[in-house]
Amino acid sequence: MEVHDNKMAISYYRRLRSWFNYSSNMKKEHDDYYDNHNNEIEDEGEDEIDGDYGGGGGEDLSLGSLEFDPCILTNKLRVFVGTWNVAGRSPIGSLAVDLEDWLNLKDAADVYVLGFQEIVPLKTLNVIGAEDQAVATRWNNLIAKTLNKTCELCSSCPNSTPFSISSCDNYYCYCNNNNNLSRDDSNGKRYRVSRENNNNRNEYALVASKKMVGVFVSVWMNKEVLRKWHVSNVRVCSVACGVMGYLGNKGSVAVSMSIEGTSFCFVAAHLASGEKKGDEGRRNHQVAEIFRRTCFGRTAAKDYEINHHHPLTILGHDRIFWFGDLNYRLYLEDNLARNLIRKKDWKGLHEFDQLQKELEEGGVFEGWKEGNIEFAPTYKYSSSISNRYCGGEIQSKSKSGEKQRTPAWCDRILWYGKGIEQLHYIRSEIKFSDHRPVSSLFTTHVEIDSSSSTLLQLHKIQPTFLHPTNHDVKEEDKDGNPTLLSLLTKDIQGY
Repeated sequence: MEVHDNKMAISYYRRLRSWFNYSSNMKKEHDDYYDNHNNEIEDEGEDEIDGDYGGGGGEDLSLGSLEFDPCILTNKLRVFVGTWNVAGRSPIGSLAVDLEDWLNLKDAADVYVLGFQEIVPLKTLNVIGAEDQAVATRWNNLIAKTLNKTCELCSSCPNSTPFSISSCDNYYCYCNNNNNLSRDDSNGKRYRVSRENNNNRNEYALVASKKMVGVFVSVWMNKEVLRKWHVSNVRVCSVACGVMGYLGNKGSVAVSMSIEGTSFCFVAAHLASGEKKGDEGRRNHQVAEIFRRTCFGRTAAKDYEINHHHPLTILGHDRIFWFGDLNYRLYLEDNLARNLIRKKDWKGLHEFDQLQKELEEGGVFEGWKEGNIEFAPTYKYSSSISNRYCGGEIQSKSKSGEKQRTPAWCDRILWYGKGIEQLHYIRSEIKFSDHRPVSSLFTTHVEIDSSSSTLLQLHKIQPTFLHPTNHDVKEEDKDGNPTLLSLLTKDIQGY
């Protein structure tokens, strides 16, 4: 078989890494493994594997005998996704107790992705004025205090100190400053814990965060996950589609990243309000605009070789989560809706849900999934200290000016992609705003592609393999193909 140099460059490292991944167990599992992959190994190759790596007496293992696919391992990652409309209220210290309940730390996740809406009042000055990151920082400090019990609520918290990426005005990233985390360059392209620290097992670091007027997303990862796995290509994009279609009172902020060989996208959105007939059309249009206008650009031309495979659009990712105050309402009269709520007939109520219709009829969220809703509508409560919905039969007895709103599941979490399993989908009973927060815990598979990881840890390779002494390195096998040993030797020697 003729082996061309250009094909060799593509396949050599993948095959080489695959061979080493299995070499430690090859003696015990050799026959079963190759039988399953319908590969034929020459007797000389088996002798080479079973014996001394550098010993004589057999032909060197050649590339022609390594025709199996690159080794792709999978690991499970626990991802917590939460959304909460806080009705323009700033975080207070006493909220930490409620936040701990919402984040369900007794069943901790590896990744926490939190989306907020209306973290500032949607007044004209806040919508058209310059972005103020102070409120976002206060929320991040509170989250840090909740996730990391040892953190104090202060602006110097090591897990939530912000820095702005100069090459992208839309990008705000947060990095640990105590040398447990490091990034490769000024573009914040890669994150990995640089040294072993046993205290990292129960600590979280803020990987990315972005605010657009009142929409805010914050992504945290367990430091042990950051130490073990390669997290790269962290990008953020915001889309404003509110007033006149371009102001930020409504819209989305999205985070894109790769964890090993799997790309993730998290979209926090706040869509158009209203329960009049036709308002759902405005929400559908905004969803379509977010899909169309969200683009995760590359940082620099020099990074092309590194990140040219990273997706630029939402639907280009492997695992996608869309969450927020999506504002979809019920196709049902107010009194009928409240009657079903009193009966706790969530299934019956859900049949009139606008978003459910979109999912069933293949609208803007065609192919997306949502878990079973087995909790009461999350909107709209009469006050931040009440369990009573606005309006209804007792509206005339309540304070004047209270808005009439049919209760609805405005706060939702959707996902798209293979390898995602939802463990729970619940709401929390935090009386802080006219919405109740919603959360979902997922497990998802992360692919670890051996061809995309660091080439080799040479110090772990058998010395006799790297420096054969019993015989000369054979450049080619009997068919004229370069041998694996000769290629490895050339690579080590810098040929």
